[in-house]
Amino acid sequence: MAHSIRCITTDGTVSVTAIDATDIVNRAAEIHQTSAVISAALGRLLCAASLMGSALKGRDDTLTLRINGGGPAGTVLAVSDALGNVRGYVQQPVVELPLNAKGKLDVAGAVGKDGFVTVIKDLGLKEPYVGRTPIVSGEIAEDITAYFAASEQTPTVCGLGVLVMKSDLSIKAAGGFLVQLLPFAGEDVIEKVEQSMQGLESVTAMLTRGMTPEDICRRVLQAFELDVLDTAEPAYRCNCSRARVEAALLSTGKAELQEMAKDAHTEVHCQFCDKVYRFSPQEILELCAKATKE
Repeated sequence: MAHSIRCITTDGTVSVTAIDATDIVNRAAEIHQTSAVISAALGRLLCAASLMGSALKGRDDTLTLRINGGGPAGTVLAVSDALGNVRGYVQQPVVELPLNAKGKLDVAGAVGKDGFVTVIKDLGLKEPYVGRTPIVSGEIAEDITAYFAASEQTPTVCGLGVLVMKSDLSIKAAGGFLVQLLPFAGEDVIEKVEQSMQGLESVTAMLTRGMTPEDICRRVLQAFELDVLDTAEPAYRCNCSRARVEAALLSTGKAELQEMAKDAHTEVHCQFCDKVYRFSPQEILELCAKATKE
């Protein structure tokens, strides 16, 4: 089961959030039947979205994180609620690339570097907040760090990792952390954070050694005393439903529905999960009648 935790330093100058999202990323890989490098790319984005979403205040608030750098993966997208529950989508689930110069999965090559990171926060207001910054590396963690610096003016360090098994493409470890300086943190705090992170292992190395998200928070900010703000058990969770699919079909209009009704049956596949919604010609005609009334 996935687990996340949010902490703050006792002096109130730095916050840190960490997640073990191994189960979440395994579920995403299973749903989308992703190749190794796409599992790593989508998994990193899901971890980042969950970390960012857990900071939302409203129960019904949502955060959408999208990246497209012109690489063969196409658009990679993740959506989180305020509890860190996430769902995701990738335009091209199977991409095969050679390992990068470091001998690791070439996430940057799959994502590309010519594009943008987009963050959309739906906070229940008239218009959602939209932030958009250029991709700096395609490695996702660095791009999230750059997004916070440029769009929200929040000094941030993001670490993300997904370890994919070569044998069966299962996810051995996946997770991440997000460190953010709070207002009024001085230069001495920045130096202390930098000192804390010296010699830091990768996220997947820490997870495979059995470290918990709390252990990771305390290692990342080892020079500080931490208070735990809250913990959660986020999951890969899609909010699709038959009612939502019917609303989407209605939006296509009467003419399109009449064409669908000529088929023996109509299937709608959710792009976020593996659910399939089936409609008979009679059910499509009933929707058509509703579209006519509206």
